[in-house]
Amino acid sequence: MLGSAIIFAGFVLGGTTGSQYLQYAIQAGQFDDCFDYSSGIAVKVKCDQKEQDKVMLLALSLGLIGGGVIILVKGIRGKWDQNVKSDEMLGPKNG
Repeated sequence: MLGSAIIFAGFVLGGTTGSQYLQYAIQAGQFDDCFDYSSGIAVKVKCDQKEQDKVMLLALSLGLIGGGVIILVKGIRGKWDQNVKSDEMLGPKNG
């Protein structure tokens, strides 16, 4: 359950915040200067800094997704549910 939530958080983080860097990628490819229009006024920003921010966000998102996959795999292969003592088991008792 925890692994699925972490994977979902990774996709949400990458999907929602990653789209804001699209405009800087387009500006860097077409022009020499990048501008931020979020405040209503064109503010000059460093294209390299925005590209670095995008890569860090991608790394964080992939890290969350990878960590969630590792938690899921370890949960599937885990042994804590097989090592339950007989007096701690719930449900009907056999014999």
